[in-house]
Amino acid sequence: MTIELFLADRFTPAESEAERRVLANTDDPRETDLTGVRVVELQFPKFTDGRAFSQAFLLRRRLGFTGEIRATGDVLIDQVLQMQRSGFTQAVLAAGQDLAHARRLLAHYPGFYQGDAVHTAPQTAASAAAA
Repeated sequence: MTIELFLADRFTPAESEAERRVLANTDDPRETDLTGVRVVELQFPKFTDGRAFSQAFLLRRRLGFTGEIRATGDVLIDQVLQMQRSGFTQAVLAAGQDLAHARRLLAHYPGFYQGDAVHTAPQTAASAAAA
């Protein structure tokens, strides 16, 4: 799964407001009703504030949320790879970010040895099972 990238000045959510839950980075996803929610929007008020990474991981791994997880706010291209590994499926890049460069950065790392929020088993476990 590759994270979808959007530019903030061109982005319009496809889902209705009723299908989207916006969480501040101080909110605990475990205390949020996700009934009928297709998209959880997590906010990065500053690129140096990474609490939304933990929220995304909680949503995917602990809560089993299978819908879209969208990053908004001060989202820089150097964060998108870690966002993808943390469970985000969409990132709305901050103004001034280069969409093409972000895509090249994602393509630069096609795989990882360790598991993550989406692919929990390490790459070596998949290799051992195939042997």
